[in-house]
Amino acid sequence: MSFLETTRIAYDTVAESYAEFIEDDLPNRPVERSVLGLFAEVAGGGPVVEVGCGQGRVAAHLDALGVDAAGIDLSPEMIAQARKRYPGLRFEVGTMTALDLPDAGLAGLVAWYSIIHVPPALHPDLFLEFRRVLRPGGFLLLAFHVGDETRHVTAAYGHDNLSYDAHRLPPERVADQLVEAGFAMVAQTIRQPIGWEPMPQAFLLATLGTD
Repeated sequence: MSFLETTRIAYDTVAESYAEFIEDDLPNRPVERSVLGLFAEVAGGGPVVEVGCGQGRVAAHLDALGVDAAGIDLSPEMIAQARKRYPGLRFEVGTMTALDLPDAGLAGLVAWYSIIHVPPALHPDLFLEFRRVLRPGGFLLLAFHVGDETRHVTAAYGHDNLSYDAHRLPPERVADQLVEAGFAMVAQTIRQPIGWEPMPQAFLLATLGTD
């Protein structure tokens, strides 16, 4: 079974409990709000797409900041949660590895804790796909767990019948891969763990040149 299938099955299974677990986390996370605020400012009015959008809270936060934001997620059940919570926004089922989007159509793309489910060996191609859909001068924002290991998850969000991988990533390697894909780094923020988190969190902002 491919990583896309295992990830989809897992998030279909946990969709409702996951959405309830993280629904109100942004008000308690000033670093995340600051990073998203910076992204909203540089991306202008959009359009922006969040890939791996889950229950839609990040896309909704960007919308509240005045950005034309939409979401794509692999899991139909997560998309159903997003549509229920934010009926005024656009959410579609899709995969970030092969986006059903035109070339150079977006002012911004966000992958908020979603590249952690793509095997690191595939990240160079993934970042090229992100580049394809961004217009010159567009911005990319990544969020992920810091580390350099793969964790196989069998229980989460009240479910103990899961089987999927989550990859912790070194920010320096991700930044190098973004540069190799044609991006220029703008900012890199590392936040120390809070609450139940066992590791630091990374937020990388990059842009495409205008040439």
